[in-house]
Amino acid sequence: MGAVKTSLPPSWWRVSVAEALQLQQQWAQRVRRQLELLGDITFVAGIDAAYGGNQVLAAVVVMRFPELRVVDTIVHARPVEFPYVPGLLSFREAPAILEALQALRIRPDILLCDGQGIAHPRRLGLASHIGIATDLPTIGCAKSLLCGVASEPSHVRGATAPVWDRGELIAMAVRTRPRVKPVYVSIGHRVDLPFAVSFLLRCCRGYRLPEPLRQADLLSKQAARSGTVLSARVEGSL
Repeated sequence: MGAVKTSLPPSWWRVSVAEALQLQQQWAQRVRRQLELLGDITFVAGIDAAYGGNQVLAAVVVMRFPELRVVDTIVHARPVEFPYVPGLLSFREAPAILEALQALRIRPDILLCDGQGIAHPRRLGLASHIGIATDLPTIGCAKSLLCGVASEPSHVRGATAPVWDRGELIAMAVRTRPRVKPVYVSIGHRVDLPFAVSFLLRCCRGYRLPEPLRQADLLSKQAARSGTVLSARVEGSL
């Protein structure tokens, strides 16, 4: 199955804020907004990050789809090297996330990332950044909006409402659980918006977050609370 590889140059995150803004504008042109799956989806990975001290802790949980059984998990820590700047989160978190993905034993077919995809002022949020770096189909799932205006979807599960920014459809507000706040689903890379919404709903198991992201969120927070980096793999029958 092989490790996930990255196409970005070494130490790409060691840049100034001005250079990071320029890179985002350049790399946004690499995002492919059409559905490009190379076959059936067997493994889906949820990606989240938390902070402990001066470290970012990247958690990746790989599940077999559609039963959503955990087959591989990892938390990877590395020092935070980029300042906090709204809209430049990927320059803080993506280095740890990409190293965590490279350490997986099971290569995922698609990524669910806790963060924005193209629903970003420069159309390169964390999910799109990870997508173009790995060239894997990637979906952004965020708990709040960074830009754009959304109407409220109806309160039934699966209801959606468009998110617009400067005349462009950038995301959908999706109700994953009745009468619970929606999540904001956007194209990361190599998916289109209808597929991103439908696939994310297929990954939900009664919680606001889809199960791969929920498990990654729990894992990253556990590592941050304990102050220890956890690395555990569950490799049942694949």
